Amino acid sequence: MADMSELAERKWQSSRRQRAAAPAWAVLAAVCAGQFLVVLDVSVVNVALPSIRTGLGLHEAGLQWVINAYALTFAGFLLLGGRAADLFGRKRVFLAGLLLFAVASLAGGIATEPWLLIAARAVQGVGAALLSPTTLTILTAAFPPGPARTRAIGTWSAVGAAGGASGGLIGGLLTNYLSWRWVLLVNVPIGVLVLIAAVLWLPESRGGTVRRLDVPGAVLVTAGMATLAYGIAQTASHGWTGPDSLVPLLGGLAVLAGFLAVQARTREPLMPLGLFRIRSVSSANSVLLVTSAGSFAMWYFLTLYMQNVLHYSPLRAGLCFLPHTLSIILGSKLAPRLMGRWGVRTVGALGGLLMAGGMVWQSRLTPDGTFAGTILAPGLMMALGGGLLLTPVATAATTGADPSDQGLVSGLLNTSRTLGGALGLTVLATVAASHIGSRTAAGDTTEQALASGYSAAFLVASGVVLLGTLMIVLLPAGARRAGR
Repeated sequence: MADMSELAERKWQSSRRQRAAAPAWAVLAAVCAGQFLVVLDVSVVNVALPSIRTGLGLHEAGLQWVINAYALTFAGFLLLGGRAADLFGRKRVFLAGLLLFAVASLAGGIATEPWLLIAARAVQGVGAALLSPTTLTILTAAFPPGPARTRAIGTWSAVGAAGGASGGLIGGLLTNYLSWRWVLLVNVPIGVLVLIAAVLWLPESRGGTVRRLDVPGAVLVTAGMATLAYGIAQTASHGWTGPDSLVPLLGGLAVLAGFLAVQARTREPLMPLGLFRIRSVSSANSVLLVTSAGSFAMWYFLTLYMQNVLHYSPLRAGLCFLPHTLSIILGSKLAPRLMGRWGVRTVGALGGLLMAGGMVWQSRLTPDGTFAGTILAPGLMMALGGGLLLTPVATAATTGADPSDQGLVSGLLNTSRTLGGALGLTVLATVAASHIGSRTAAGDTTEQALASGYSAAFLVASGVVLLGTLMIVLLPAGARRAGR
């Protein structure tokens, strides 16, 4: 009798907790809003770059750091963010990341010096790295397996895609009608609202496998990549053998070697090197690292070309990116269907070739170009190729890994994509700056020199993407059937 009474008491307590729990839609809204902010800030700043350069007196080569400061710290601390959430609690880390992100956005929005803006963007990246991994884990903990969870994850994915897709348009609107500062300041009121919703509605949960954090690993990989990127940027004015370039280049490589040494020795490494013994994981990450190094050119240099050479307003430039966004979505939707017919390698190679070909076409920039004749068609080709490429590569990586490692493999892919893009952008911006300088010295007008520099960057980017596409043959033959 006592046992039955105790069982009834437990059932009542369970029912009470369920009634007290936040409604599922509230949890979904809070985590999706957090993910939207993270993805939005990857792209929303692009259209504001020319206005930022004018407002803070940044030089052409220095603009890349407004993007790279965010990308490098986001990628470097992304895996650490996921581990911290498992150790300290996902809601707690979500709140900490969101608060850090909002404070850094405020600091960047009121920055009066270039270094203050770049530092704020770096801190933003750390906040995003804490925030982003928790959104999906909170979501899966809040929804039981089945159709409800599937719909919730679909909504989360769509909101993330919308953040990236709408970045150009939102950035254009804010820059055009308010100021470039509002592409950062807008995160503050939105962040406060999401923070209140998260405190009220998000449930707390933890993972049971992580006991310690590999903070040295996160610091080393971020510092190594940033130092290496700085060294590459210095080559435009000091050459590859000058001390101003050579010292940071060698220093960055040394720090990255130290990162690998730490990963090999620590008990719970940030990036378990054993995973790279799995051919599908190592080859897919290599492909994504290289192709991403070229693909960042599409958004960065087209933004500068449209505003600096064609003299489009920020709003018009943002609107011009809408066809690119639709083309990426189309490629992403087509990829799974084509993979079932042709296999992962073929579809991935097709996407890479389309992107590389579009970049060669896009390299024919002129000072008197038009949207329809110069930007639209090659842009659609590049974007369609990018959409077709990513899904097969991600599929190949995850099919060879143990189910318990799927989350870690996905995190590695995101890290490879972001680090590759940041490093590639440094190389391409250096190529463009060097070419612009030489054309200006030769007597070209400003518009002619800029168009020539951006064209050179696209041509180099096409070669980088083509190299990554050729590396698709490294994917294991078994991945060919993953799309079926």
